[in-house]
Amino acid sequence: MISRLTGNQLGALLMVGSMAGFTLNDGMVKLAGQSLPLSQILVVRGVAVSLLIYALARSYGGLRLSLSRRDWALVAGRSLAEIATTYFFLSALLTLPIANVTAILQMLPLTVTLAAALLFGEQVGWRRATAIGVGFFGMLLIVRPGADGFDTGTGYALAAVICITARDLFTRRMSAAVPSLTVTLMAALSVLVFGLGLGLQETWQPLTLPTTLILLLAAGCIFIGYLFSVMVMRVGDVAAVSPFRYTGLLWALLLGWLMFDNWPDTLTLIGAAIVVAAGIFSLLRERPRRAATPDLSPPE
Repeated sequence: MISRLTGNQLGALLMVGSMAGFTLNDGMVKLAGQSLPLSQILVVRGVAVSLLIYALARSYGGLRLSLSRRDWALVAGRSLAEIATTYFFLSALLTLPIANVTAILQMLPLTVTLAAALLFGEQVGWRRATAIGVGFFGMLLIVRPGADGFDTGTGYALAAVICITARDLFTRRMSAAVPSLTVTLMAALSVLVFGLGLGLQETWQPLTLPTTLILLLAAGCIFIGYLFSVMVMRVGDVAAVSPFRYTGLLWALLLGWLMFDNWPDTLTLIGAAIVVAAGIFSLLRERPRRAATPDLSPPE
């Protein structure tokens, strides 16, 4: 059956599977966060994730350390952005329903497009500019700031969007000689070191068998997400399969309902639909403009 699929059809399935893996990781982390501090989650999961990504990089020949000074500087900058992303994203995830956090993150294609235009002078036509404006309106329907501004969880999620945007911009400036799995491994190790440092300020809890299994399952899910995202780049056209990354929101809605009995209200769903539609439109308009592979990695 799989052999009958075209490259783009298989790529679409792999992208859907990748988003499922990353979203299941989010759900497992949210479960573990009910009994463990953030630093302990980052370290226990980080050790397993780093080993798995290292094995994946070796098997795909994606481990290369002989990079130029400029590329190493960009890798370091991206790793710092990954640390900030992970902290803000997981802090939001432990505070807000998983679907709400995921819905806010659907702004990323729009914020990256806007940032690239402002910082790098990339051309943005009136159609894509309109899509960005519409997307920001949808985001406001999701977060709905009150008289006192955003609540803490929403603030964390918006900070994560900013940090992921910075991470993507670092990735865009890297040369083609930098393997994506090398970048991913450096980011995973950086987050692991950050978790160890954060642990000096937090009190770790005894690991029980259930929480250990949850964290190992989280590591396995994020590994599957990375594996499928690498396979996507080998079988499908990036421009054709990239819109399927929005299936992560569908997985988040389903997971939030099944695992945490959470379902977003009507305004949040409308806002999410507007953001997704604007993002897909922007991606389709961007197709003839960019041949480079976008950074599809979600937060660690």
